Amino acid sequence: MTTPGLLIGAARSGSGKTTIALGLMRALARRGMRVSAVKCGPDYIDPAFHAAATGRESLNLDSWAMEPALIAELAAGAGQGADIIIAEGAMGLFDGAPGGAAGVGASADIAALLGWPVLLAHDVSGQAQTGAAVIRGLAAYDSRLTTAGVILNRVGSERHRRLVTLGLEGTSLRILGSLPRNDEVGLPERHLGLVQAGETSDLELRLEALADFVEAHADVPAIVAGARAAPAPPQAQAQITRPPAQRIAVARDDAFSFFYPHLARAWRAAGVEIVPFSPLEDQSPPLDCDLCWLPGGYPELHAGRLAQARNFIDGLRAFAERRPIHGECGGYMTLGRALIDAQGVAHEMAGLLDLETSFAKRKLHLGYRTAKLLEDHALGKANDMLRGHEFHYASILKETGEPFVLARDAYSETDAPAGLRNGRVSGSFFHFIG
Repeated sequence: MTTPGLLIGAARSGSGKTTIALGLMRALARRGMRVSAVKCGPDYIDPAFHAAATGRESLNLDSWAMEPALIAELAAGAGQGADIIIAEGAMGLFDGAPGGAAGVGASADIAALLGWPVLLAHDVSGQAQTGAAVIRGLAAYDSRLTTAGVILNRVGSERHRRLVTLGLEGTSLRILGSLPRNDEVGLPERHLGLVQAGETSDLELRLEALADFVEAHADVPAIVAGARAAPAPPQAQAQITRPPAQRIAVARDDAFSFFYPHLARAWRAAGVEIVPFSPLEDQSPPLDCDLCWLPGGYPELHAGRLAQARNFIDGLRAFAERRPIHGECGGYMTLGRALIDAQGVAHEMAGLLDLETSFAKRKLHLGYRTAKLLEDHALGKANDMLRGHEFHYASILKETGEPFVLARDAYSETDAPAGLRNGRVSGSFFHFIG
């Protein structure tokens, strides 16, 4: 792969990675560069913002769920027809979990595997010389990595900037940007992260403002110069994601949007036809499809509207009489009998699984998961192992029936039943990555 890349990493979530990544992507795109974007880790929301900023589809790279050859293949595909690849890290640069396929799932793994330098974004609010100490530590922690430079974020004053910069004297670390505190620049958020790109009505204005902000306070040409091309990928056959069916009806709208781009690409490359439909528009899955896939998303925010979408609900029930249906997370909740919203109001769902969930009783469930199929399924054969993650706030009030998988988190050696399977219908809170 010859396309140069750069990974934006930080000490923790909330350091400004997304602000810098989107501002830089849009700034480069409007300079005429062909920018390709990548998100590290299992994040469904940020890639849609990347696509809006660059005009090109983004994708996820995950060293916990993906083998090195697959990561290299996906990165090479992202670089085709691009002048630069900007990768946005997740959480802290070195945060991850044990037992991964190619690493611990940390953004640092991706930078190391692909030879991309790291552009450190550090929030210096509440710090001065200590900020420099943290930056030094991040840069020196992993010998596999090189640091392209540092962007200071939320700088309070010129004196504040000088104090941090003095702490970096005598090192090779270059300050490539100093972003002042600015509460006017940013994107709206909610419980699972940013409000989705498709729901942000003034997104273009916000992206332009982010680009202006980065252009004004960072050395964009120097940042571009710090990108590097990855070495030749490992000579290994990338694991091909086996398509679950030939013609797949996929729910796609604001309630069901958590669908990984790399899976869609792999399925299409294998000759699969993906047929989108919108439950919020009361559309039913076409009965001539071989499988109906209900991704995760925000059904809890649209429960009343979904309950009234009788064509959708009746269409799901009719589909289940002929072909398989699988639901992930929000899709799983929709296949149940009832979904209780944040106000405590119960809404009737499809009733295809003996499941009741509540968003009124919220508890964060987050982390990587391995799952073993208990029976043959569209996703594999009985006893096949799947890799993925779980990320939701909904609570289970009732879950009765045959389990879909035996699952464990990355820090456990104990399998536990997860999800449900009832005839042709299956689902769980588990998001499949590969």
